[in-house]
Amino acid sequence: MGFPMIERLLDSVILIDHLNGIEKATQFILEIEPQQTAISVITRAEILTGIEEKDKTKIIPLLDQYQLLIVDEPIADLAAELRREHGWKLPDAFQAAIAQHHKIILTTRNLKDFDPSKHDFVEIPYEL
Repeated sequence: MGFPMIERLLDSVILIDHLNGIEKATQFILEIEPQQTAISVITRAEILTGIEEKDKTKIIPLLDQYQLLIVDEPIADLAAELRREHGWKLPDAFQAAIAQHHKIILTTRNLKDFDPSKHDFVEIPYEL
């Protein structure tokens, strides 16, 4: 039996909201299938940068339940193109490039950069 199809790339802001106790984020995370969800190396690094050493034992298993998507040459090239085109910060351009390359949804709360009416690969699961 093969792996389930990955459907979405979970952006850092969703996980940060969850870790900060925002109920809408926690509810969303509980509703999605971890086997069909990925995070990027960017998200993993951003989350691990912002936590205290004592919290690693709780947070690493949370991150490890998702498939980890890396940045390779085609994704880096696409990120550069998207950054030039949209003026996004590099981490946002990488997130968009990873989602587009893998043909999955970018799940974020970043409406400023990722308006779903302009970007059909974006889902905004909740607003604060």
